[in-house]
Amino acid sequence: MNSELYPLGLRIAGRPVVVVGGGPVAARRARSLVGAGAHVRVVAPEVCEDLAALVALPGPGSAARLPDGARPLDGSGAPGPVVGWDARAFRPGDLEGAWLVHTATGSPEVDAQVAAEAEALRIFCVNAGDAEAGTAWVPAVARVTVGGSSAGTSAAADAPSTDSTNSTNSTKITVAVNAGRDPRRAQRIRDAIDALLATGELPLRQVRPGAGGVGTVALVGGGPGDAGLITARGRRLLAQADVVVTDRLGPRALLDELGDDVVIVDVGKTPGFHPVPQDEINALLVEHALAGRRVVRLKGGDPYVFGRGGEELIACEEHGIPVEVVPGVTSAVSVPAAVGIPVTHRGWSRGFTVLTGHEDIGKVPAAADHTVILLMGVSRLRDSAAALVASGRSPRTPVAVVEDGYGPRQRSTVGTLETIADVAAAAGVRAPAVTVIGDVVRVSPAWRAAGLD
Repeated sequence: MNSELYPLGLRIAGRPVVVVGGGPVAARRARSLVGAGAHVRVVAPEVCEDLAALVALPGPGSAARLPDGARPLDGSGAPGPVVGWDARAFRPGDLEGAWLVHTATGSPEVDAQVAAEAEALRIFCVNAGDAEAGTAWVPAVARVTVGGSSAGTSAAADAPSTDSTNSTNSTKITVAVNAGRDPRRAQRIRDAIDALLATGELPLRQVRPGAGGVGTVALVGGGPGDAGLITARGRRLLAQADVVVTDRLGPRALLDELGDDVVIVDVGKTPGFHPVPQDEINALLVEHALAGRRVVRLKGGDPYVFGRGGEELIACEEHGIPVEVVPGVTSAVSVPAAVGIPVTHRGWSRGFTVLTGHEDIGKVPAAADHTVILLMGVSRLRDSAAALVASGRSPRTPVAVVEDGYGPRQRSTVGTLETIADVAAAAGVRAPAVTVIGDVVRVSPAWRAAGLD
């Protein structure tokens, strides 16, 4: 006899299903069936606490909300019991009219009796006590909702999806795992797949055209450039994208993983050269989203830390486009950390200020225990150092310029406010770079190696 399984999804909403047994396994089965909208009837002399809760919620005539997908047992629009319960032992005739049967009584004799009657009535039966005696099996399941303004994964052998996304742009992916009727092995495989779904490492992008309408925009902070430092949510949205509008400093290595049909628009800026003005970037996001596409605006660092993400958010919202903002690891903190510099340190720094090198930094607190971090400040390094000294900082305040943080040419150049401009010029320091000013620089290996104390 051929024992190969024929994988199949069942649509059981509004259809009667019988669960025989009242223990924890029966409770898990019943809850999963309720989540799929089935009319569930339990046959058992006693039920466990979890199953009793399903039987009790909500009572007839109650206005309590049914679990997602559940239907009243009588098929009417009025609230009814989620699960019906015959408080007695199983007896012939209990399966009449059922579309599916789950038996989990803990008694091999009773489970065999249920399975035999189901076979005679041509009803598929899941036998929790003896998988070989059943005609159906419950797989380990991973579910993910793709698209919309929020998403989540649910990994469970029996549980329905807990995702609450209601966007018309969202679709659900369900992966079911059977592993030779070895449930623990199936669950482990399921968990591994679920982790890949959650992080976007599996291809989640919809290929078949959707229902149309307005698309979405996600402003994703990509972190300091290393592909491993983008958030799991950011990577997942990137895997779903139809269009990616990317910056020069984002994790560009991830773009190589996208499909050939994903549109990638490079709007990266370099010092003094902005090929695509911000208003045109805003227009690009709006244009593609209004055409029904999923758009990811991939930025370096965090979208709201000198990233002009707020302007892009406003532009999209003015056109009625749903926008999600995914925070990123800002280079202001992460790049110093990459070379061993904490931006705060007990006894040396109680706070920090982040500025671009184009701003008047003379207004920054001159206290020795306050760190100053400059982004995009290489070209004005000499002027910035002079301004800080003029505002009261010691000329001997330590300074580190960190180039290409987490990139292939990462390097830390150290000096003091008095010397850093000449040291950086001699070393050929160039953008992108983050400048750290304050005693916290003394913690770094580069400062110790230079012997500047």
